[in-house]
Amino acid sequence: MSKTRKRYIIRLICRCVILIFCTVLCFVSPKSFDILDGMNFFKSFSVFHILWVIWIIDMLLQVIPVKNEVPLGSQKLFANRFKPIREKINRKALKKHITSTTSSAYMVMILWAALIAVIGVLYFYGIISKIALFMISVLFYVCDLICVLIWCPFRLMMRTKCCTTCRIFNWDHLMMFSPMIFIWSFYSVSLWAMAVLAFIVWELCILLYPERFWEVTNTALQCSECTDKLCTQYCQKLRKGHDAPHKLRSDIQ
Repeated sequence: MSKTRKRYIIRLICRCVILIFCTVLCFVSPKSFDILDGMNFFKSFSVFHILWVIWIIDMLLQVIPVKNEVPLGSQKLFANRFKPIREKINRKALKKHITSTTSSAYMVMILWAALIAVIGVLYFYGIISKIALFMISVLFYVCDLICVLIWCPFRLMMRTKCCTTCRIFNWDHLMMFSPMIFIWSFYSVSLWAMAVLAFIVWELCILLYPERFWEVTNTALQCSECTDKLCTQYCQKLRKGHDAPHKLRSDIQ
């Protein structure tokens, strides 16, 4: 098991603990969620400030280049993680690939927006509360790593082989905090704004540097070069790694 996968398993356990802790607070101390109101963020310190800092740091690591601590799937937008192929890039094939993956990505976005719209209707009709919106975000926080480590429905929709090559890898926080868009407070707006910034940086880099996002043009994304080994099927893929260069050369011709 790679260091990255071990680290992610520990993070998943920690996120599950956070979910359980917040669930308990819903029953024993619902008043602690007052931080979700207006500018209460600045009135007193609570454990939710710690969680806020963790989330902000996670998103900062998506918009600045980090060499070792962050998985390649999240950092492939940066030049320091790009390993270009020796052959001349087939720009027509590259454009076709980016167009196809972007089409699938925005279909995911539409379906997710529909889910969030349903959550918003439930909130505005008083069926669920601000606390429920927050808890849904925390649940998504856990599900994010379940998708990485265990099973990801978006991989099926995107037809993506793994997280390293995933077109929407850095959409995680935007999707995670989307339920809190209905809460007007510093706590929610600051998280949502940072998530939007991470999303914009990601999308701009795809527009400006598409070659960094395709394994055919970025050898760092190929299974044979994988060091993160987050994918549960990576062993099988690495065994096939010796065949990858031949396939890639045929793809770019």
